[in-house]
Amino acid sequence: MKLPRQVLLFFVSFTMLFSGWAQDKPNIVFILSDDAGYADFGFHGSKEFKTPELDKFAKNAVRFSQAYVSAAVCGPSRAGLLTGKYQQKFGFEENNVPGLMSKNGLTGDDMGLPLDQKTIADYLKEQGYRTALFGKWHQGNADRFHPTKRGFDEFYGFRGGARSYMPFGADNELTRNEDRLERGFGGFQEHEGYLTEELANEAIAFIERNQKNPFFVYLAFNAVHTPMEAKEEDLKKVKGLSGKRKTLAAMTIAMDRACGKVLDRIKALGLDKNTLIVFTNDNGGPSDANESSNLPLSGTKANHLEGGIRVPFLMSWPGKLKPNMVYENPVSTLDLLPTFVAAAGGDINAIDGLDGVDLLPYLQGKKQGKPHKTLYWKKEARGAIRHNDWKLVRFPDRPAKLYNIKEDISETNDLASKYPQKVRELYQMLFDWELTLERPLWQLERRFEGLAAKRMDAYRKH
Repeated sequence: MKLPRQVLLFFVSFTMLFSGWAQDKPNIVFILSDDAGYADFGFHGSKEFKTPELDKFAKNAVRFSQAYVSAAVCGPSRAGLLTGKYQQKFGFEENNVPGLMSKNGLTGDDMGLPLDQKTIADYLKEQGYRTALFGKWHQGNADRFHPTKRGFDEFYGFRGGARSYMPFGADNELTRNEDRLERGFGGFQEHEGYLTEELANEAIAFIERNQKNPFFVYLAFNAVHTPMEAKEEDLKKVKGLSGKRKTLAAMTIAMDRACGKVLDRIKALGLDKNTLIVFTNDNGGPSDANESSNLPLSGTKANHLEGGIRVPFLMSWPGKLKPNMVYENPVSTLDLLPTFVAAAGGDINAIDGLDGVDLLPYLQGKKQGKPHKTLYWKKEARGAIRHNDWKLVRFPDRPAKLYNIKEDISETNDLASKYPQKVRELYQMLFDWELTLERPLWQLERRFEGLAAKRMDAYRKH
């Protein structure tokens, strides 16, 4: 018996609605904090900083105990995670600093993510996703580098690397165009409230508008990067701390609250079961600038000790990943792109030059072994390599140091003199990797270091 066309359409619609055909791709929400200390989260054992929302999320997520970024500073780290490739392969080796000139004559605005590199957003758009970035870009100030030209359908944030959390106005002077808040392309408009909260509200509004379609949200907080600016109500919640560390704790409270607001809205909309969510940080905490703590790790932002490159990292996907699980093997933020694209149904084997891997098979027990036996870092003459549990840190002005990270997480016991053959082996591996890299697209003139310091001080005073 042949059923009427209307009946067939009804059954097709019914099946699509209840079998998930209407959206068989997961929503993806990627939350990135900025310059947070490794130890400054409750889920990492902090007794001083209160992060109840992220602690709650951690209990329903996979926590990675050995997660790394590909660079110890903001710009290159973001270039790596956005492309899934070591950023040195396309010359993005150090920060793009506004107002400065590089040795080859590039100005700060012309330093950006090369246009021949595709981003996570580019690949997800090909899979039918609506894509949005809210917050910090730091991948080039010139128009050609703009997020809406790099795969993002929507953008609300700022092009540069740091800005005030307060609206610019008569009492808060705007000195650089890249600090200006921008909606879409060229729609410059200041916000009214505290920026951390404004960015969360924008992300929620985008999710509400796109809840019937697969979406990708990149929520790139500038919290808790300098300048040190907190809401008065949050400062009152901090007890037993003073100075910058008190302000940092208050800024962290606001960022944690904003994360919770986004996560709660996803659940309230009934989207949580089909949403892959990641929270991580862009590099180690700059303990000198914002008094963040990276303990028990040594080092800080901008160096290649663990405190500069190991970061908090949480991933949740209900029904696909076990909650409250700790994954012990090393992973990298380079893995974000292949993990997201594979989850969206894309073919990562068709992407040339990926250095990241899809983490899902490892987390689900479908693949054994380590996602990465070897990880590399480099900035000018400085470099580092981690191969299995051994780590070599190379300096331009003194002998290299060798550590066994499994036995010495704080890098206090230099084993270079005890194992010279291991030093030679890792040195050779690092050198061989460097031979595959492009020359840096820019290197800042050292004579501008004083000016750079003045500009950074200006960042912190806003």
